[in-house]
Amino acid sequence: MSIIIDINQSETYFLLVDSSGVIGKNRRAKAYFESYMDAEFNDSAVLLEIRNVEKEELLISIHNALEKYKIEYQESERIKKILASYFKRRKDFEIFSQKARCIWNNEVDPNEFKEFKESLERNLTNRTLYDKQLLAAFHLAFAKNACNFSVPGAGKTSVVYGAYAYLSNLPEDHPDFVNRLLIIGPLSSFGPWENEYEECFGKKVSSKRLSGGVSPEERNDFLFSIEPPEQTAELSLMSYQSVQYNLKGLQFFLKKPSNHVMIVLDEAHKIKSTNPDSTWAPAVLSLSKLPSVKSKVVLTGTPVPNGYEDIYNLYEFIWPNKNIINFNVFQLQDMSNNRFDDRVDELVESISPFFIRIKKNDLGLPPIVNHDPIKVKMSKVQREIYDFLEDRYISYFEDNQDALSATTNLKKARFVRLMQCATNPDLLRQSLEDYYQEQGLSNNLYLDDNHVLDKILNYHSHETIPAKFETIKSLVSDLVSDGQKVILWGTFILSIKQLQQYLNSSGIDSRLLIGEVPVERDDMPEEIVTREKIIREFHEEDCPFRVIIANPFAVAESISLHHACHHAVYFERTFNASNFIQSKDRIHRVGLEKNQLTHYHYILSEDSIDETIHRRLMDKERRMLELIESQEIPLISENLSRDIDLDNDIRAIIRDYVRRSSKA
Repeated sequence: MSIIIDINQSETYFLLVDSSGVIGKNRRAKAYFESYMDAEFNDSAVLLEIRNVEKEELLISIHNALEKYKIEYQESERIKKILASYFKRRKDFEIFSQKARCIWNNEVDPNEFKEFKESLERNLTNRTLYDKQLLAAFHLAFAKNACNFSVPGAGKTSVVYGAYAYLSNLPEDHPDFVNRLLIIGPLSSFGPWENEYEECFGKKVSSKRLSGGVSPEERNDFLFSIEPPEQTAELSLMSYQSVQYNLKGLQFFLKKPSNHVMIVLDEAHKIKSTNPDSTWAPAVLSLSKLPSVKSKVVLTGTPVPNGYEDIYNLYEFIWPNKNIINFNVFQLQDMSNNRFDDRVDELVESISPFFIRIKKNDLGLPPIVNHDPIKVKMSKVQREIYDFLEDRYISYFEDNQDALSATTNLKKARFVRLMQCATNPDLLRQSLEDYYQEQGLSNNLYLDDNHVLDKILNYHSHETIPAKFETIKSLVSDLVSDGQKVILWGTFILSIKQLQQYLNSSGIDSRLLIGEVPVERDDMPEEIVTREKIIREFHEEDCPFRVIIANPFAVAESISLHHACHHAVYFERTFNASNFIQSKDRIHRVGLEKNQLTHYHYILSEDSIDETIHRRLMDKERRMLELIESQEIPLISENLSRDIDLDNDIRAIIRDYVRRSSKA
């Protein structure tokens, strides 16, 4: 005898009418429904409450369970209607997905594409998108919910504004019409979004920053405003960490009938975590489920920095409940551990309708010039200190070559000390006492150890100007005299500040872009120097300074200097290839003149860890770019900056040390 699948009038629970107790008599089936579907059994029926899941998904699960345990069933008329509607929507979505896939494959309807281009010619008045950008913008305007995984410097912001220009100029009663942009991203991205709007549309945007010094009262006044659209900001910007504290306000803002909002996640890999303890991701994902949101956009050049599981939340954001990714998080993690897993192709195929990726080779950028490294000979005292540290650290590295051991952080500390000494031994005085205690060194030192320790503590009295600084001054002076602007990249804040003081004393004015330089906020006094002010001034023809000194950890993302600067000088670097590549992209990106060369200069201390870092970074960059260019969803499993790559860095340091020692 078969059971009947039905649903209550208010569609809050399914009812399996089972007057004969068929399910209850099947112990395995009963256990499954109770354990996995939270079913409640009574004398004549099984109740399954619809909560935290779409009713269609639960209904399909019920079907699958009944068939699994060979239990015959019939469907009520209401269930048949639900299923008919569900399968029609699924079929429609399959057709929609296939069209989105065709668009990115350049299989477009000529009339629709012509209409799109004409709209951009009228409305995106100050920006002409190159072919791939134009196609990407058309894809986004059609799909409305999509990911852009293009490489840094490909102009992802312009693509968004291209799609927005089209959608915001549709008739107001059109279902795809949008009139508001909500950007969720790092604070450092706010200025670029505002500036890019002006560059694309030829007018300043009415914007509201909702993070970074904005009071809760001011934020709530904006989010809960009932003013008409023409009296409120067109562009709103909020940081990821702020979302969880402002969910009610954001929900009110997004549900407001006059707001037709496109939500953009910039640097979207920041919500990749599927950890239950994560707070950023669930808060952001909750916004995507609001039916009032018109468009959802994901922007990141690194969609899977650590594994395929990183992409899960990105697709949950753009298409919640559509099950675009046909794998769960644990399966994706398993795929990440096996680079030849056959399921990877299936994954890429399933997500491909809703992502686009512009690669570096697609950009048609003018070539770069990697100048041969300038090797600087250390002074006598610096050489003595460096050799002292290196001799002792090499022994430690040789004895502890397992990068995943408990000593990993101690190895990194030794790396840092060698890097500091290669530029300026004066940096070693920072927390030196604590540092030496950490390394297990005590007062029981040999005489020559005390001798070197004294030279470290009093280095500034032995030598006032590091040799590297003099070489930097000479190179920068020549470039500035030739009319060039220059960005200098360093690692250590004290070193960066000391270099600025030295250059200023030599008549070379400069500005710093480091972590302590604030991001611009609405409530800031005019006299406060912000990152945005420095960058704006740097782009002006009559800028009083022609040099910026920056730290890649603070500003490797979200700034563009390519219109003003074509020379980058690296005087300090770590083994982190990601930061290195991102910093290079600040001056080599879309928008360069056709014949404009981009120059990279490297200043290294001779016979030091600088040379090892340079060679390792060039190798890592080559491997990373090959991977990025060769795959649609490049899995940088090592991330080329994680501890798993530390082993190879240590071996390279030891190998170079042995080579130098044998020559001596």
